[in-house]
Amino acid sequence: MTSIDFHTNISDKINYTCRLVRKVVAAHNRVAILSDDETELHALDAALWTFSEIDFLPHVRSDHPLAPQTLVILLPHDSADCPHHQILINLSRTTPVHFASFERLLEIISTDETDATCGRERFRQYRQRGYPLAHFVAK
Repeated sequence: MTSIDFHTNISDKINYTCRLVRKVVAAHNRVAILSDDETELHALDAALWTFSEIDFLPHVRSDHPLAPQTLVILLPHDSADCPHHQILINLSRTTPVHFASFERLLEIISTDETDATCGRERFRQYRQRGYPLAHFVAK
């Protein structure tokens, strides 16, 4: 069963996600990042290349030919076409349709009230369905 971690009160989702990805890759895990906002996905794409002078986080979109060999995949839409299913980071405001095919789901919830409200609703849905949940509040 997929384990689900909620990371809430995030003031900068892009920077926070980059830091999470750095940890995931350092632990030799594969991660897919879902966003239904193309502007957000472009910002994340740029940030993964530049957020740190000492880290190199190669990544591609899910439709790229090198996706099966790449540790970090950007998903522009909710799709089962992801080449690996270890960790999914959800930046969208909806429940990913195929989240249960991943070992772990990381929900990133910003300080925006609409984002927080949607996140609380997803938390309730996952809890009602019996998924193991953890909650981390950014300071």
